[in-house]
Amino acid sequence: MGGVAPDIVRFGVLGPLRAELAGRAVGLGGLRQRAVLAVLLIARGRTVSAERITSQVWEGSPPSSPTTLHAYISELRRALEPERPAGALPRLLVREGTGYALRTDPSAVDAERFADLAVAGRRALDGRRPGSAVEVLTEALELWRGPAYADFDGAGFAFTEAARLEDLRAAAYEDRLAATIDLGRHTAAVGELEALVAEQPLRERGWELLVLALYRSGRQADAIAALRTARRRLADELGIDPGPALRDLESAVLAQDPRLDPPPPARSAGAHVGGATPATTRPRIAPVASDNRPATAPVGNLPFALTSLLGRTDDIAAVERLLAEYRLVTLTGPGGVGKTRLALETARARTDGTDGPWLVELAGLTSPELLPATIGTAVGIPGASSAEDLSAVLAGRRLLLVLDNCEHLLDEVTTLTGVLLSRCGGLRVLSTSREPLGVEGEAVYEVRPLDPDGDGAELFRERAAALSTWSPDVDDLDRIPGLCAGLDGIPLAIELAAAQCRMLSIGQIADALENRFDVLVGGPLDLPARHRALESTIAWSHRLLEPEERRLFHRLSVFAAGFDLDAADVVGGHTPVLPALSALVRKSLVGVEPGTAPRRYRLLETLRQYALRELDPDDLARTQQRHRAWVLAQAESAERRLHGPQAAVLLGRLTREQPEFRAAFDSALAAGDGDYALRLGGALYWFWYRMGHIAEGLSWMSKAFAAAPHAEPAVRGRARLAVSGLSYLAGNPAQAYESVVLAEQEAREAGDLVVEASARVYQAHFGVFAGIPVDAPALARSAVELARRAGEDWLVAEALMVQGTLARVLGDLPTAAAVLAEAVATADSCGHDWAAGSAAWAAMKTACDRGDGRRALEIAAGILNALDRHQDVTSRLVLIHTAAHALVLTGQAEQAAVLMGGVEAVGRRVGFSPELMDPMDGPREAAAVREALPQDAYGRLTARGRELSLAELTTLLVSLLTIRS
Repeated sequence: MGGVAPDIVRFGVLGPLRAELAGRAVGLGGLRQRAVLAVLLIARGRTVSAERITSQVWEGSPPSSPTTLHAYISELRRALEPERPAGALPRLLVREGTGYALRTDPSAVDAERFADLAVAGRRALDGRRPGSAVEVLTEALELWRGPAYADFDGAGFAFTEAARLEDLRAAAYEDRLAATIDLGRHTAAVGELEALVAEQPLRERGWELLVLALYRSGRQADAIAALRTARRRLADELGIDPGPALRDLESAVLAQDPRLDPPPPARSAGAHVGGATPATTRPRIAPVASDNRPATAPVGNLPFALTSLLGRTDDIAAVERLLAEYRLVTLTGPGGVGKTRLALETARARTDGTDGPWLVELAGLTSPELLPATIGTAVGIPGASSAEDLSAVLAGRRLLLVLDNCEHLLDEVTTLTGVLLSRCGGLRVLSTSREPLGVEGEAVYEVRPLDPDGDGAELFRERAAALSTWSPDVDDLDRIPGLCAGLDGIPLAIELAAAQCRMLSIGQIADALENRFDVLVGGPLDLPARHRALESTIAWSHRLLEPEERRLFHRLSVFAAGFDLDAADVVGGHTPVLPALSALVRKSLVGVEPGTAPRRYRLLETLRQYALRELDPDDLARTQQRHRAWVLAQAESAERRLHGPQAAVLLGRLTREQPEFRAAFDSALAAGDGDYALRLGGALYWFWYRMGHIAEGLSWMSKAFAAAPHAEPAVRGRARLAVSGLSYLAGNPAQAYESVVLAEQEAREAGDLVVEASARVYQAHFGVFAGIPVDAPALARSAVELARRAGEDWLVAEALMVQGTLARVLGDLPTAAAVLAEAVATADSCGHDWAAGSAAWAAMKTACDRGDGRRALEIAAGILNALDRHQDVTSRLVLIHTAAHALVLTGQAEQAAVLMGGVEAVGRRVGFSPELMDPMDGPREAAAVREALPQDAYGRLTARGRELSLAELTTLLVSLLTIRS
């Protein structure tokens, strides 16, 4: 539901029906006019036909004329939307087809707010937060002003909904009292619980809570008396014994079991904020006898319904009557007819005091020998492995067992059910199957399809109305019953057909049913029903595609994630691609990623897997080859511009396409194309380097070299450059040096001057760090000359940066300062932010060498401004590491320790360590921070830093730099 804001119109049904407009009560007219509104509120935004409204509101009276209903609707519209201009369409109470709907937000209805709060309170109780539970549940219960739908007591249309709400109210009240006991307020709870059991003597949980509260208040005799009263009331009024939980509690009270004692307050990991009460361990009423009965009150495991159930009222009543007379009832019927839903709704409605109900889903069970264990797990007996184990425990319980989808294990289910029913007198079984179980005493109920002219058509309209794009005309509405008849009234088929209204008209759907009906209701019998339904949905949509659309759908499955129009054109091998792609979008097989420009598209994973499975192997190989070609073109195009002003945008784009790179590596290596993997790795090197994908990059390159031992020198040279740089970041300078020397040799052999110069630039750098005797100044000078010959300014900037860094390492600080300044200027001129930042980082170290921490932090501020445009992980980490040293020099050792702890933790997560990467300065910087503080203070502060993310570390450093300035 959606539309009018909840602070404009609010509705109250937890008591007499009322409405408030902008905080003022609204006159809703007489009883029948209010009943019309109540019917629409109960529908929760769904369309209710005029015929149904009339039959429900005038139940037991002569039917009203359509004119009267229309008059009531008009009066309600005037009351609820008094400011609506004459002739304007209503926004709240709207006409849809042959019926009406109330379009209001759920939070505008007090019953919906109550239900949400009740769930939140129960979660707080289960999460051992009784203080929060009491607060939330009190707020929920205060919404009640009287019985739900109090104006319509006895009216058939309100009975079920009112009963549901009253049951939720009782459960919320019990939960609040349970939380009160958890808080240790046993005496205060006793009075309320005594009133509760007097008012609702047949709800066993109230008795359980009363007994526990009395016992913990030191009133053991009164607790035993309460247990006897409960037993007598249940026997006199229902003719039944107490349930297992109450019996277990009685045994525990008589034995004075220490597990009934109040639990100690739970220890908190930190200080309580705002005076919150510490959580306590919830009382666990465990059995003290050795009869293996459940330790806690059995409350069942039925899932909550996600959609409303239309029709089936008579079916539920009929099954309930059968369950009252027979201990085994089997629902039979064709696939998709609604057997499971009918069984669940019938089980949900039972209020006969049995524990559970317990659902056992068998569709996914393929090993018959696991049947007893599966049932045992569902009912809380995980150790059961045979019929004897189950019957030994269940013999003492009164419960309803729902066995769903028995047909593929018919013999085994029949045998086991017969044994359990013969040995467990309190057991009832409700099963669903394509055929009867054949157990003696079994009652069989055949679930019929829905009436196409009645509930079948209503189901279609309701499901289709949930689609924002569905706007049927009169002809469409008239065709729905015929369409449902063509679907044989099968609910699953109707729902699947209704889902297509987002892209097909009713006529198109009806025309598509020829030779497709089996897809709507069938599917592999060895899969669970939900998988069959999902498979059926996709397969049916798949069959609706034209040949060109189907072919493109299959081929798009090679994309691991999103793609744009150009990518679809290249990889799909289909020109022009737009018409077929547009059709796939309309038919909900391809989604559009919102907010993307140019538009990007994506297949849901389930759809992608289906399409990939349908792709012919030869076509798959050709499509993957086109995909790899497209991926390589993207990577090489970006790599050429990653050292300039577009780097930030391109790094973001490459990050978005990373799933495609991984898919391309996988398919290339699977096809034995190691040369391709080396080329792709060479193109992605700088992306991996900047974004900190160190381990991933090295892994791919290792596999690529193994798959292409005889690759051409040009391919090997670029790939070795990638291995060299990533090995340096990984803290392995020896491997970095070895790889960069080979890269220069292979590049020279191939005549690739840029790669040769790049390799020369970093030879001296890696050699010095690895402790290898090299003529560093000469190598650095020759690298600058070679870079200038290559004609790439970004490479010249990097060469100067390395030359200045080495001058500093060798102790020539004046030369270092001059060369680094030239490096920054060169990098700035070509937009190579990384080189500028790296040169500035070296200048930071130079300032620290002179003991000038203030100057080092000023340089750091400038580097951070540039890094804000990038998501460069490793550069941020080394900057923060060096900044921590500078902070020590300015007397801020405590903040420096926090930063050091954070760098260590984030680096560990990405496989990067500034100390290993920078063996000359990294350990010295870390030692400066560590030695500036007492050991215990350093440990405490670094631990605090390890809790921070990279973004939080950056924010902290910015704040420290701001304070300095």
